[in-house]
Amino acid sequence: MRQYLEIETLDEFDEHLRHTHSLNGWFVQSVDLTGRGAALRTKDVAGAAFLGCGLDPEVEQWLSAAGALVFPKLPALPFDPYRGQLYTADELYDRPHYAHTLDARVYAWSRRVGPHPAASPSLAMALHDHAISNALDELHLASDRLVGVMGGHAMARDSAGYAAAARMAQALTRAGRTVLTGGGPGAMEAANLGAWFGSPEHSSAETAAGLAEALDVLTRVPSFHHSIDDWARTAATVRRAWPAERAGHSVGIPTWFYGHEPPNQFATAIAKYFQNALREDTLLHRCRGGIVFLEGAAGTIQELFQATTGNYYAADDTLIAPLVLVGREYWTQTLPAWSLLSALAAGRPMAERLHLVDHPGEAVDLLTR
Repeated sequence: MRQYLEIETLDEFDEHLRHTHSLNGWFVQSVDLTGRGAALRTKDVAGAAFLGCGLDPEVEQWLSAAGALVFPKLPALPFDPYRGQLYTADELYDRPHYAHTLDARVYAWSRRVGPHPAASPSLAMALHDHAISNALDELHLASDRLVGVMGGHAMARDSAGYAAAARMAQALTRAGRTVLTGGGPGAMEAANLGAWFGSPEHSSAETAAGLAEALDVLTRVPSFHHSIDDWARTAATVRRAWPAERAGHSVGIPTWFYGHEPPNQFATAIAKYFQNALREDTLLHRCRGGIVFLEGAAGTIQELFQATTGNYYAADDTLIAPLVLVGREYWTQTLPAWSLLSALAAGRPMAERLHLVDHPGEAVDLLTR
C-alpha cells in the first residue's frame, strides 16, 4: 500500500530526506526549499508533490522533468493557500490596529474578488480551505469528546449569559472535553474564553479566579461594534495575564464569509475558512460529544436545524449527537424552535438525545455523564 507523508517544515524535510531514497508519496506544503537543489538531485522525486514551496528556478524545472508535481505559488494573495497549520490568534492579529491585521487584509481581499471570483482567486480559496480541513484533521481530536457551543455574536461581554457560557465551557474543558465554536465574538468568544481558563492542570480555585478576573477586564469593552481595536486589546490583555502555555485547548472555526465579525482570540487553534457552508458542515459534523445551543439568531437557528437534520438521517444511532438547547423561555417563546424539534424527533432514536434546559450548567451535567 502506498504511503503518504506530509511535510510542513524545513526541519521535517531535512530529517526525512536524510533517511530515504525515494520521495514517492511526499506532500511538501509551503516549505522554503531554496538551496536544497543539490540534496534533492540525489533522490528519486517521482510521485512527490511540492505545493507552493520556495524553489530555485532550475530545481523547479528539474523536479517537473523528474516526475514530481510542482504546484506554484499563486500571485498577489494575502494568505498562503497551501498552509500546513491552523491559524493562531497572534497570526491573525499580527498588527496593533485591526484594520491592518492579516485577518482584515484577507477579508478585504475576499470582498474585492467578490461573490463570483475569477478562476485564480476561486482556486486559491478552495486550496486554502482544503489545507485548513487537512490541518484540522491532524489535531487528531477524539470526536466523542468534542462538544460544540453555538450561539449569537451579539451576546455582550457584560451580560449574565456571557459569564454563564464561559463557566459552562470551563467546566466542560476541565471534564476532559474539547470545546469547538464558530470562532467569532459573543457567545462563541465566551465559550473559547471559558475553555482558555479550563485546563485541568491547574486547580479549580485558580482557574475560577482567573476567569473572574478575565471577565472583569473584558466587560470594559462589551462589544466589538464600537471599536474592534479596543475589543481586541482587552482580549490581548487577558491572554498576556494567562498565557497560552497555561490555557485549556479549544478550537474556533470562523469564516471570512462573515468577515465583519472579528475572530475571538481565546481559541488555541483557529480553522478559518472562506466557504461558510464547508465551515458549518466541518463544525457540526465533528461534534459527536454533543452540541450546546445558546441564545442566537438566524445563524444559530441554521446550525440548530442543520445538526437536527444530521441526527434525523443518521445511518445508525452512534452518529446521533446530543443536542442541548439552553434557555427554556427563549426556545419555546422568543424563537419557538423546540416544538418543531420535538415533533421531528418524536418516535425516533434522536428524541433521547434532544434536551431543553434552563441553565448552561445543566448542559455540562448532560454531556459529561
